[in-house]
Amino acid sequence: MDSEQIRQINRKVYDSMAAAKSPLCRPASDQELAEPLKTVDGCGWLGSSIAGKHVLCLAAGGGRQSSLYAAAGATVTVVDISGAMLELDRQVAAERGYNFRLIENTMESMPMLKDGEFDVVIHPVSTCYIPNVAPVFREVGRITRPGGLYISQHKQPVSLQASLDPNEKGYYEIQDHYYRNRPISETSSKSKNAQRLREKGAVEFVHRWEQIVGGICRSGFVIEDLTEPMHAKPDAPRGSFADRANHIAPYVRIKARRIQPTNEKAARGSSIWLPD
Repeated sequence: MDSEQIRQINRKVYDSMAAAKSPLCRPASDQELAEPLKTVDGCGWLGSSIAGKHVLCLAAGGGRQSSLYAAAGATVTVVDISGAMLELDRQVAAERGYNFRLIENTMESMPMLKDGEFDVVIHPVSTCYIPNVAPVFREVGRITRPGGLYISQHKQPVSLQASLDPNEKGYYEIQDHYYRNRPISETSSKSKNAQRLREKGAVEFVHRWEQIVGGICRSGFVIEDLTEPMHAKPDAPRGSFADRANHIAPYVRIKARRIQPTNEKAARGSSIWLPD
């Protein structure tokens, strides 16, 4: 299966999710839009205001992300592979009076976006749907201005490797190799874990920590913070999403800042990036 076939399969999955009004496509409420940064930035990584900032919502169609950042005063661009997801952004823009730039495109190559165009790139979970994350991080590095932020969320590698359902002892077993180039194994689970952790029919890949964290750093960023959003509940029923999260954190969220090359290195065209 080549990259274009993978893209076509995953595009259809997200088109179907948009048609089915998946929870990922849930519009922001009036209350959430009244305090948008509180909704999207519980860690305070974006500071007190992003008014006037140029924000890219990368692989983030569906109408929710775009509206929240627009409500916070940002100029918003959305890039997504799914035309159906972007249609939801168009609908929200029309209903709320927002003005988004919407682009149907992959995240590996975005030649329509200018170098250093964005102050902030927001990237929800999506890197698991491509075989190689390095081109994505290089593009994000190119289009983020020096000093700008890249905030991304990823599925934890071990969460993709592990079973969705517990064994007879209540533990979740590693099923797929960590070092692999093939997609992860398909799951036949019908539990709510499957619905929340895997998109039915999607082709997904495990990316190692050196590819995620190292790849972001090699693309001109420094990591400033890292969190694992809490979904665990100690008293959760066995086999539930929260029970699995007691054993395996499903996601990681990373704050990275684009750093400025020194004038000397930049003049020589060096690829080595150093802080001021």
